[in-house]
Amino acid sequence: MRASERLTGRPLGVLLVLCGTIFLEGVDVAMLNVALPAIRADLGVSTSMLSGVVTAYVLGYGGFTLLGGRAADLLGRRRMFLFWLTVFLVFSGLGGFANEGWVLLVARFVTGVAAGFMTPAGLSLITTSFAEGRQRNKALLVYAGTGAAGFALGLVIGGLLTAVGWRWVFFAPVILAAGILLAAVVLIKEPAVPRPAGGRFDVPGAVTMTGGMMLLVYGVVRLEHPGEGWGWTVAAFAGAFALLAAFTAIERRSADPLVRLGVFRSASLVRANVVATLLTASFMGFQFLVTLYLQELRGWTPIQTGLALLIAAADVLLAPTLTPVLVNRYGNARVILGGLLSGVVAFAMFLGVGMDWTYAAMVPSMLLIGLMFAFVYGPVTIVATEGIAEHEQGLAGGLITSSFQFGAALGISMVTVVNVAALDGGASGIDAVRAALVVPVLATLVSVVVVASGLRRRTPVPVEA
Repeated sequence: MRASERLTGRPLGVLLVLCGTIFLEGVDVAMLNVALPAIRADLGVSTSMLSGVVTAYVLGYGGFTLLGGRAADLLGRRRMFLFWLTVFLVFSGLGGFANEGWVLLVARFVTGVAAGFMTPAGLSLITTSFAEGRQRNKALLVYAGTGAAGFALGLVIGGLLTAVGWRWVFFAPVILAAGILLAAVVLIKEPAVPRPAGGRFDVPGAVTMTGGMMLLVYGVVRLEHPGEGWGWTVAAFAGAFALLAAFTAIERRSADPLVRLGVFRSASLVRANVVATLLTASFMGFQFLVTLYLQELRGWTPIQTGLALLIAAADVLLAPTLTPVLVNRYGNARVILGGLLSGVVAFAMFLGVGMDWTYAAMVPSMLLIGLMFAFVYGPVTIVATEGIAEHEQGLAGGLITSSFQFGAALGISMVTVVNVAALDGGASGIDAVRAALVVPVLATLVSVVVVASGLRRRTPVPVEA
């Protein structure tokens, strides 16, 4: 890259602010997961209430992400980003002051909604602030690596903060968000991108889409509790499909659709979103099972578990350094395929996990998972936003963010279903974990098929190494 194209000055500052936001989102989720047992012990909340605290965030995030992406296109990316970052800050702080379970539920739901608007707005700020090609690809790879690092580091930071007091798991993001907000006000400018023609907000489309997405996510989360019956789960899926069908009919007739359905004619966009869903489904399912294995079966502490998984965050170093070189030479599709094959090997190697495994036996899988994220997360985001019109970058960002979030909920739910079914069938704890580990293997294999089916010989878009 020529010196004049390098990320310096304000562009570099903007990228750092937006990377700080995606890091904040990742670390916030990871820290809370580690702190849940301490919250239950202090507040005396039930297991169902504790599960609801996690579900509330997922519902808010997953339900509003697609709407958040389109709102950024229609109402202004900078405006949406700053407003919802402020909301995120306020309600994260509210969670830290909670003395009852319902306050935590409200705080986490609104925090999830804020993330659902803030994250796609931030992603679209990158794709509209940096020209398509070298600079944008470099920015997206750094952004993706930072987000993954936030989640991995959050496991360790959450363990340390919980040892001091679980309320700091809520207060720490407030401090980080405040710093990011101050920097964002100064550095981020509204991109000079024309807004969609018409500019009217499609209220019926917004209502049906948001309701459908929330019910869909709720149905997936309900899969984690097969012992509670299937009535509400079936009803949630039925309601979701009905609302999403209504949404499609509304968008077809609307003069100013919230989501232009023609965007799905892009085969590369569709494949990228399918792979994004399966990527996070496989990783989050695997991470959940490894946490279960290390803490409940092996008796490791949360901090030990976080440190064990930390090596999988190697992508924070690889994504901005090695990945651009490979994308430059082989193109996004081939790099993604290589990353997914690394994931297949990583998850398959863990199928033989035993109660006597040393940490050294786990390291190869952790390293390969780091490679998977480094080679897939960023390039998939590039493919999902590449070639999309500037005034629809918020929509593209909302779609890929929704896919990542939906995949996370789906992966945890599916491994839980298999794990519980194996235990109910008389399997031991370790055998149930092995059975559930088949889910990430299959999800990644399907991803390989999806990418291979669309692999075409093309000229790679250069990325700065």
